[in-house]
Amino acid sequence: MERPYPSTFLAAATLAALLAVAPQGMAQPLAGEAPQSRSPASPGQTAGQAGELSAEVMYRLLVGDIALQRGDPALAARAYYEVAKDVRDPRFARRATEIALAARQRTLALDAATLWSELDPTAERAKQVVAGLKSGGDFRASDLRADLERALADAAASGPRLGEAFMELNRALASEPDKSATLKLVQSLAQPYPNNPEAQLAIALAAYNTGLVDFESSTIALQAIDRALALKPGWEQAILLKVEILSKQSMDRAADYLVEALRTTPDAKPLQSALVQVRIQQKRYGEASTILQKLLEKDPGNHEYEFGIAMLAMQTKDWAKAERLLEELNRVGYGDDGVVESYLAQVAEETGRYELALERFRAVPDGERGWYAKLRAAAMLGKLGRLDEARRYLADLPAVTREQKVQVQQVTAQLYRDAGNNKAAYDILERALAEYPDDPDLLYDLAMVAEKLDRIDVLEAKLTRLVELKPSSAHALNALGYTLVDRTARVNEGLALIQRALALAPDDPFILDSVGWAQYRLGKLDEAEKYLRQAMEQRPDPEIAAHLGEVLWAKGERALAQDLWQSQLKNAPDNAVLLETVRRLTR
Repeated sequence: MERPYPSTFLAAATLAALLAVAPQGMAQPLAGEAPQSRSPASPGQTAGQAGELSAEVMYRLLVGDIALQRGDPALAARAYYEVAKDVRDPRFARRATEIALAARQRTLALDAATLWSELDPTAERAKQVVAGLKSGGDFRASDLRADLERALADAAASGPRLGEAFMELNRALASEPDKSATLKLVQSLAQPYPNNPEAQLAIALAAYNTGLVDFESSTIALQAIDRALALKPGWEQAILLKVEILSKQSMDRAADYLVEALRTTPDAKPLQSALVQVRIQQKRYGEASTILQKLLEKDPGNHEYEFGIAMLAMQTKDWAKAERLLEELNRVGYGDDGVVESYLAQVAEETGRYELALERFRAVPDGERGWYAKLRAAAMLGKLGRLDEARRYLADLPAVTREQKVQVQQVTAQLYRDAGNNKAAYDILERALAEYPDDPDLLYDLAMVAEKLDRIDVLEAKLTRLVELKPSSAHALNALGYTLVDRTARVNEGLALIQRALALAPDDPFILDSVGWAQYRLGKLDEAEKYLRQAMEQRPDPEIAAHLGEVLWAKGERALAQDLWQSQLKNAPDNAVLLETVRRLTR
């Protein structure tokens, strides 16, 4: 038996709503629904009002359609119901009923169905729904396939709308939880239209939405997208979807395909932008920046390209270039919510200009970034040695939410950590945790300070509790696993936790570092080197370099270890882990 589709009316109504193009402000009937004559105007409503939709009503319809697209059927049903009450149109009442049923909004469904029956006394479906809901039943559609087949057939009858229907099909089915079953449904719906490129794109997208976790779905996706491109050569939307599909298999394959596609259409900006994203995923930041630079030269007024180049400069720690570009963007008023100002402040902080960073963080306007900037301003006061001023500043911050209050305590503790007073930081975090028990961020921070104080019992206890609270958190699993590997004799137990973290985040450089360090503690030097080199490729970090250097040192490759350490010390001369490793092994 095929798996039943529980959200049948929602999918069918969504597809119909997305396809609805209302001539002269009039709503189209649902797909598969015969046009009906409008009901007579209600008392107090003129015939002209019944035949035309006001701007306010059109706005409500727009709200309903957008709500459907965004997966909020309850809001959509309410919008259609209110319109149906105002304009006395049974079609809107029917749409409100079906969407409310799919969204399990029983009260609203009953109200809408009652109105539907009142506006169209011949509507048997409306009477059935009213009777069923009053008796406690659940009237939902039983055949999604038939509803969608009818909607597509109606679209095919008008010619061009068939392609539009297939383009919206996956959005209509977005609420279906079983993506493999959805793929089979889309394949079945597309079967009568083998030469329609949008139908093939719909199959490819449905296959992509399964996650492409097996060979079959990957094969279906590639075959369908290749068929779509054969039917419609050079179709940018299909090319971009193929890039997404290929990237699931290999980012290099995706890049090669895009480069080849750009040979045919070298000026296609969407494809060039996609190549930028692929190069970033490959961590080939210089090439990504070069592409953006060429796009900027062709379109010098496009500040999005300029901002992208600035972000890549920050990624490569080219602070001077990033600052120059961000200052230009700030002069022309680019961005909102203080995005440019906050990045300028970050550049100043990264380059050790803490007075300037303080000034810039204070200049970030209120909002989401504004709150973060206030916290960073306190951190800058600490870096400038103005600890008492920083404490007063934090105490005066208007922290309202629980999250903000916790963040103030975290930053306060960090001030003391940076000043080398770990005991004071520990006390602050312990009091905060008593006020906000089991807060994950406080548990983690207290564990890290406990490690500095050699309170290994507290370190393990807090991280164990963190894993209990967040068993699927790669960050928490890695933290506890690394603790057991690095600070206890329970290396195998720690490695098992780290491997669970790696399964959740296979490319995380710090988890790869933990795996490598565990292999080193187990005496498996070649395995250790392999994982640590992967971690360094992902993120050249001084602590990862300390671990990799120690493995190389143990293997007798001491010149390589020294070179690695010295190169990292140039960028991080004060890193405690790196300095301790060098001193311990070279003294």
